[in-house]
Parts: sequence; structure tokens; C-alpha cells
Amino acid sequence: MKQSSVAPSAAQPDASHIMQVGLGFWASKTLLSAVKLELFTLLDGQPLPADKIRQQLGLHGQACLDWLDALHSLGFLHREGEGPAARYANTPETGFYLNKKLPFSYIGAFFEMANDREYRFWANLETGLRTGKPQNEIQDSGMESFSAIYQSPERLRQFTDAMTGIQIGSFKAFAAAYNFTDHRVMLDVGGSGAALSTVVVQAHPHLRAISYDLPQVAALAGENVQRYGVASRVQIQSGDFFAEPFPKADLITMGNILHSFDQEKKLTLLRKAYEALPAGGVLAVIELIIDNERRHNTFALLMSLNMLIESDGGFNYTQDDLSGWAAQTGFAAAEFMPLAGPTSLALLRK
Repeated sequence: MKQSSVAPSAAQPDASHIMQVGLGFWASKTLLSAVKLELFTLLDGQPLPADKIRQQLGLHGQACLDWLDALHSLGFLHREGEGPAARYANTPETGFYLNKKLPFSYIGAFFEMANDREYRFWANLETGLRTGKPQNEIQDSGMESFSAIYQSPERLRQFTDAMTGIQIGSFKAFAAAYNFTDHRVMLDVGGSGAALSTVVVQAHPHLRAISYDLPQVAALAGENVQRYGVASRVQIQSGDFFAEPFPKADLITMGNILHSFDQEKKLTLLRKAYEALPAGGVLAVIELIIDNERRHNTFALLMSLNMLIESDGGFNYTQDDLSGWAAQTGFAAAEFMPLAGPTSLALLRK
């Protein structure tokens, strides 16, 4: 049988991007393990040789060397020298974002949760795509993710820290970019560890905030506002934001809340916010909003898949989607502005 001819290699498409993404879990797990083992915290301000790192972290010799050099090759570590004399150090980025000694820039808490929970759940993405059902703890416990997380104090703390870590950059950007002059009381719906309330009142001393969430997170939120010296201006209030009216405020914020729920529950939360605001009040939505062409904000699209894994009906949405829901619930046209990275701010005015 005559074989088909093969085009010269120069004419063949480049497979490198396919290889990089298809085996991307190799690089992902290499980084996640470094965060989990607190490598970047160990290297805070002190380059160390491989033997010292191995001893401190309890790792195997050759495996440790391959791991460190892989992290160097991936751009997450600096390396001075070669061989046994080489010393490893943080890059400016890993030293700032993955060092636990810097709590208000540390985003590694989300990576810790991804390592411990989401990494294995994503192995069932095909099942989620076929069924539309979540693929997290519900598979073992029968409980949806929030209920399962709330059963364990350790897991709840990790989840709360993770939410702070992944959002802190956009919260700081919001505190810097939005004009709070005309507001006096901010209500953060789904306030978790009170990070958004803390960042905003630190930047705007005239403002008082209410961090509003389920009773299970109240103690952790209280710890945080005490730690950062804002307890006198941030009230921790517990409640079920689906079952109860929102506390009154002239500015309501929702940071990565709407994407956790199906469309009907999204509309319910928007209606409740509208009812709680005075005329002229504002709902500020901080979220990974997908571009209307559904082409450019890759992280938001992947997060929407993550909501398939983690929630019963949650999904990320486009600017046009939110504008339509705003009109349905009585708000004026939504205004959008970019915040940090792939995150956007949507302003809905009553």
C-alpha cells in the first residue's frame, strides 16, 4: 500500500501550544506543590542551596533538584550558579504574591485550595460537561460545596483565605478607582472574611461597612477586622441573603458572588439589592465578566467551567448578560470598567 507523503517539517503546523496546554497539569502541579510546601515563604529574603531547601522541606535529593530547576525553567525561581553550588531565590512576583509573610498580597491561599480540592475535581470535567452537575464534595457527601466546606473548620478557613487571596488585587483596585465621596454605608453581600470591607474602609476613613454573610464565617471575619484595626468601622452581620432582606446601605458590593448561582438566583440577588438601596444608590459588582464576543477573557471562561465543577448552576456571564438582568430588576444601564487583570467592575445605579 502506498503511504501518503508527509509535508516537510517547515510546512507543518506548530504543535508546541497543544503540547503546552495538553500537559499543562505538569507545570500546574509543580507550582501548586511549591505553594503548598511553602517554598516561596522559606525563600523570603534569603537565597538557599538545594541541599538546604531539601532539608527544610523534607524532600528527596534528585527529585528536589529536578523540582527546583523545573520551577526555575518555568520562571518562578531565580537560580545563581549551577550544580551543587547553585542557590535559589524568589522572583519579584513569587516573593510578593506567594509569600505567606505578606498577607495582603498573598494569592497562594487560592492555590492551596486548588491543590487540595479543585485539582482532583477537575479530573471529572467530562462528567460535568455531560451532566451539567457539580463534581466536587457532593460526589462523596451528597452536600453542595458550601455546605460541605462549612462542616470542617480547617476547610472553611482555607476557603475563606482562598477567596481573599484571589480577590485582593481587584478589591484594592476598586478601593482606588471608585469615587466613594457620596457614600456613607457600604454593604458587602457575601463578605466572607471581610477583606473587601477592610480594604475599602482603610482607604476611605469616612465610610462605614457591613460585611454580610452566613453565620459560619462570622468568627473568621471578626478575627480579620480586629487584626487590621478596622473593627470599629466594619460590622460583621450574619444572615442568609436569599432568605432575608439585605441590610440597608447606599452602596452594595458583591465580589464574585453572582457567578456562584444560576440565572434565577442571580436575578433574585439583584432584586434584593435594588430593594435595599435608596434612590441614587449603587450596586457594585466585582467579577470575572466575560467579554461580549466570548473570545478574549480566557480566565473568566475557565472560571465559568470551574463554577460547573463547584456549584449547582453557577456560571460566569457577559457584560450584555448583566446589562439585561439590570434592566429586568429596575436598575439603570450598567457601567463597566476594568480592575485588576481579568476582573471588571460593573456599576448598577438605582
